[in-house]
Amino acid sequence: FLMWLGEQITARGIGNGISLIIFSGIVAGLPRAISGTLELGPTGALSTGLILAIIVLAIIVIALIVFFERAQRRLLIQYPKRQVGNRMFQGDTSHLPLKLNTSGVIPPIFASSLLLLPATVAGFSQATNLPAWASTILASLGHGQPLYMIFYAGMIVFFAFFYTAIVFNPKDTADQLKKHSGFIPGYRPGERTAEYIDYVLTRITVIGAIYLVLVCLLPEFLISATGVPFYLGGTSLLIVVSVTLDTVAQIQGHLIAHQYEGLIKKSKLRGGKRSR
Repeated sequence: FLMWLGEQITARGIGNGISLIIFSGIVAGLPRAISGTLELGPTGALSTGLILAIIVLAIIVIALIVFFERAQRRLLIQYPKRQVGNRMFQGDTSHLPLKLNTSGVIPPIFASSLLLLPATVAGFSQATNLPAWASTILASLGHGQPLYMIFYAGMIVFFAFFYTAIVFNPKDTADQLKKHSGFIPGYRPGERTAEYIDYVLTRITVIGAIYLVLVCLLPEFLISATGVPFYLGGTSLLIVVSVTLDTVAQIQGHLIAHQYEGLIKKSKLRGGKRSR
């Protein structure tokens, strides 16, 4: 039902429906998680200084996520002079924006889901029926364990490159530039341009994957160091900030399109009155 509802939100609403549903679930539990963390102070589980450090660190992580989610690598695109009919159009320059994190929040979601799969399968059977080696593997894949962190980081890096390769095709982009007579200075249109775009995209995806790994593993290291679970960073904070930025951007785009639509209708009405 939630998958169907997410598809309906994507088709009829604003933004990615699945991400918005996950975002709503995280935000709904945010006040309870924050109050639970603050209550650890009076009980002595966390010192006041550590709670203040957690709050400051959360603000820094949010600023870091906003910075990396908005970061772009812009490739200069030039268009030569061209003649259309009797009109001569001057050469123009533009930019091809490549996001530093093209994959968004998909890699952490997929990685965490796959790591939860063994525990979910084991939950369907009784713990007494599990062999010793299966129990050892499940214990090694628990939160905070070194094996869990290694697999988590590796899956995030894999899905970052995998999803980027799916959503962005350098060859199609190079063909579109060639079709519209655009080119990157210093590179021939076509295959050479596609190779250069793929080279740049691979380099920035490496940085984006490292950023995702650091943000997602930060709470795991803090939980292991303090021994107290609290709500900070990781996949949850990444989803909240990313979905908020994407939703705001899409709302602004809809508002601008609505304004242009209103201006076009007014101009048509005025033109009709003048013709009369």
